[in-house]
Amino acid sequence: MKTRLLKFVPLFLLTLLLAGCGTTSTKTTSNAGNNAGTETGSSAQSSAAREGGSWNGSPLDDPDSPLHEKVIHFDYDSSEIRPQYLPILRAHADYLINTPSARVLIEGHCDERGSREYNIALGERRANAVKRFLEAEGVSPLQIDTVSYGEERPVDPGHNELAWAKNRRAVLVYQ
Repeated sequence: MKTRLLKFVPLFLLTLLLAGCGTTSTKTTSNAGNNAGTETGSSAQSSAAREGGSWNGSPLDDPDSPLHEKVIHFDYDSSEIRPQYLPILRAHADYLINTPSARVLIEGHCDERGSREYNIALGERRANAVKRFLEAEGVSPLQIDTVSYGEERPVDPGHNELAWAKNRRAVLVYQ
């Protein structure tokens, strides 16, 4: 019985080796730039970006681009844009200016503290702060829409400072 099992070990190892070679082959092929819009092409884009290659997809989806960041966080009870988000917003402004067909919806969000009405108004102030910044950078107002969800769509359902900090945000959603 034991010798019988030992006969299958080389076959099992050969199968693993061939499966591993198939993965390597796909990776090599995908890095060669064969992006014809298939799933292999899209995984090639992400693997190329991770391995230092050039990005072939939308700049909005490039993990190494400031355009990949689409969430702007705010301090408690504030609609003032934090300085660390200015370069990100400038990159989005440049993208929108150079892509006149692009449109963005800016969603304003709050944490759960405060009344529903107050949070809707605060979310609107946050979305409008981002909109005003983009317009000041030269983006056409026709490319920007805003909406406030107040506290209704938390990204973190927790009831502590960490969760609240994540929920105080404006989100850029490209349409």
